[in-house]
Amino acid sequence: MSAEQQDITQFVTMQAPFSMLEASACSYFVKHLDIAYLNRENQAQWLQSEHPKLFLIRSGLYDLVDSKGDIVTRLAQGDYFGFPSLLTGEAMQNRLEVQKEGIVYMLPQEPFDYLRREYKPFEQYFVRAHANRLLSSHYKSKTESWSERKISELMTRKAITLTPDSSIRHAAKQMQEYGVSSIMITQDAHLVGVVTDRDLRNRVLADEVDPQQSVSSIMTAKPKFIFENNRVFSALHLMLKHNIHHIPVLDENHKPLGMITSTDLLRQQKSDPVQLIGRIYKARAIADLKRYAKEIPELLRGFSYNIDDISLIGKLLSGLTDALTSRLIYLYQQEHGVAPSSFSFICFGSQAREEQTLHSDQDNGLLLPDGLNDDELAYFKGMGEYVCENLVECGIRRCPGNIMASSELCRMSISDWRERFFKWISSPTPQAMLNCKIFFDLRFIEGSHTLYSKFYEQLTHMSRNELFYAAMANDIDSNSVPIGLFNNFKTEKTEKNYKYIDLKKRGVVIINDIVRLYALRAGIRRANTQERLDALLKHTLLSKEDIYNLKDCWRFLTQLRLSTQINQEGLPSNCINPDQLNSLERHQLKEAFYLVKQAQQAAVFKFARGSL
Repeated sequence: MSAEQQDITQFVTMQAPFSMLEASACSYFVKHLDIAYLNRENQAQWLQSEHPKLFLIRSGLYDLVDSKGDIVTRLAQGDYFGFPSLLTGEAMQNRLEVQKEGIVYMLPQEPFDYLRREYKPFEQYFVRAHANRLLSSHYKSKTESWSERKISELMTRKAITLTPDSSIRHAAKQMQEYGVSSIMITQDAHLVGVVTDRDLRNRVLADEVDPQQSVSSIMTAKPKFIFENNRVFSALHLMLKHNIHHIPVLDENHKPLGMITSTDLLRQQKSDPVQLIGRIYKARAIADLKRYAKEIPELLRGFSYNIDDISLIGKLLSGLTDALTSRLIYLYQQEHGVAPSSFSFICFGSQAREEQTLHSDQDNGLLLPDGLNDDELAYFKGMGEYVCENLVECGIRRCPGNIMASSELCRMSISDWRERFFKWISSPTPQAMLNCKIFFDLRFIEGSHTLYSKFYEQLTHMSRNELFYAAMANDIDSNSVPIGLFNNFKTEKTEKNYKYIDLKKRGVVIINDIVRLYALRAGIRRANTQERLDALLKHTLLSKEDIYNLKDCWRFLTQLRLSTQINQEGLPSNCINPDQLNSLERHQLKEAFYLVKQAQQAAVFKFARGSL
């Protein structure tokens, strides 16, 4: 062996995955590699997309640049590049730009494939490296999808605020000076109201109000708001639901950051789903709602081809179900009069998590004040039955477990609901754990948010029980991912002997259960799995790496699950045949299940064995 080969071998042996492999793997790599000195003049010659190679950087500095010219990451000594094309057979999507010239080792496709076949840890290393970016197809890349953009990305100026005792004239001058159509009213740095140019017209000029009066006399108190990390779709949905055109944007500490208008958001909107939601909120009869609901399946198929993240279908479906529910409550009150007391119409399960699919059924309930008389209870019984029956007519199936507001057990006073949850928490039987999986994912839809918040505070206090957390962890451990001996898939079979894996039961549900457990322990009020994981970044219960792994796995499994439903592949609901996946997708699926299993075991160790 020459001195040069010895030097290369010594370097390669120190790099993963060769540091974990037999010496023969490193020797084969060194024997078959090419060596290039990359500079700006010759980079195009060596980085031809029609001849993919594995690149290992020995020296120099290089930027990995995507097709739009954006820098994905910076690569230096010991970093690899090019393996996605070798794994998938697809042309290279990114390119390398030399910032500081240097030496790069290059391994062609054939010897790369040989090392994959002969050394499983070699293959697993690069599949896992690719999976970190690809478990969800565009998870960490930028996207132009309007629905996936965060509200914070649309913010162009800081919050413009006034105190409640400021005059109306001063508010108008501020709006004119900054060229805005609304202004936030704050007290002690917290939002208390909003004033818009429409308020100045309708509440001041039209009513001849003295402009020297305080702005608090004309502001909209306790306005709707949205958080900076929410998505554009959520803001549009909120505007359509409440027929408003300005939404204050707050940070996680409820401090005002700025204002988003309907014009800002509609510039981003390029799809029909939001228009359908708008029509639903304006429907004047049940017949209209039924007609609009028939558009949903085809609309979703079209929508799925225009977004980068198909898992957003869950948010869209839940938004449509929310809209149908809210409008049915409105129509019921039009027919039977305004509700005789406050109430909160709430949802559970996948609708609460905003993760519905085409096959999701109803999970909803009514939260009522204590002490209602028989007539008042009869009114809400009628409301529950009216809403649930008409949701069925709109294509949203009845819950097999009867978890619907039409059921007496899901239409109760706040005290009765509290007692029911207390029994589950204090006596965590298997049935109680099953109930908790559904009912601890809850979200407000319509009615009194104050009543709902009061109940949720009580529920949060009750759930602070270490034995309850331990029981939930043990219940999570009772489910298993479908990976058997030798890292092979454990499949089930249909009556026609077709193989399948239930992605919901054996993957998505386990992640939901794990994340719910950590969220309850941390006191997080969100129901959506991805939002719970984002909120957990501020806690120490899970490492950032574990959180990002769970986010990636959830999105990947959800996208596989939804694409199966949308494309109607003839398999049972939520299922996929792993033989119909390409080689890389099968590796990604195994990697996802592997990471889920790790998270499952960690949750059991932390909660069931009392290590917290």
